[in-house]
Amino acid sequence: MTQTPRSSVFVLALLGAATGLLSGLFGIGGGVVLVPMLVMFLGFQQRLAAGTSVAAILPAAIVGGIGYGVQGNVDWIAAIALAAGVIVGAQIGSYLLSRVPTGFLRWLFMGFLAVVVVSLWFVVPQRDAEIEKTTLVIVLLVITGLVTGVLSGLLGVGGGVVVVPILMFFFGASDLIAKGTSLIMLIPGSISGTLGNARRRNVDLRAAAILGIAASILSPLGSVIATHIPPFWSNVAFSLLLAFVLGQMLVKTLKNRKEK
Repeated sequence: MTQTPRSSVFVLALLGAATGLLSGLFGIGGGVVLVPMLVMFLGFQQRLAAGTSVAAILPAAIVGGIGYGVQGNVDWIAAIALAAGVIVGAQIGSYLLSRVPTGFLRWLFMGFLAVVVVSLWFVVPQRDAEIEKTTLVIVLLVITGLVTGVLSGLLGVGGGVVVVPILMFFFGASDLIAKGTSLIMLIPGSISGTLGNARRRNVDLRAAAILGIAASILSPLGSVIATHIPPFWSNVAFSLLLAFVLGQMLVKTLKNRKEK
């Protein structure tokens, strides 16, 4: 197992709480924030940070997803369809990681994020909007999950960052249903990813447990706060988070090009 400094319980709990709050607010895994924090502030290696983040988000996704579900803001059929695609897609992405060039795909994904960031300021879903259930829609949801899983495996991006805007813009979901459904979708993916990372010794179980417990405490609060934020301002906040993710990916991509 990769060695890493034995971080203090307080620091890990603080990072976990922040991750849980973001997870509940935006329906994302929180790894887009947690991974760089573990690397920069706690000395984790990138791979270990990613594996620990995947394990840590499981309790938050469960508790936050239940919070959204109790409020009636989860589309369970859509969540199952997405999860089925994500589980298969993540395995495909992991398999392709060392076999296909990801440069063009990374730039294409950053372009997608840039369009979403701008669109969130102008396209505001209605709070009572729901996903229409037809055979075609369910098939498209599975395909969306599949593509999301492949992107996660190839680029290391969280599924929620992709799924939430797609559910709002292309499937007509409200922002709350998109977030709640995304959290439920993350649960089987987190379990599958953690089992794989544990076999490869790419997870710090002690850190993941502390992070996960703290995240699960704050995740329900995030889901409650989300229901009290008007849809427009919810979109604005989400767009700022995605802009952060985009900036992070851009800096990393340009840095890798200079090192070659």
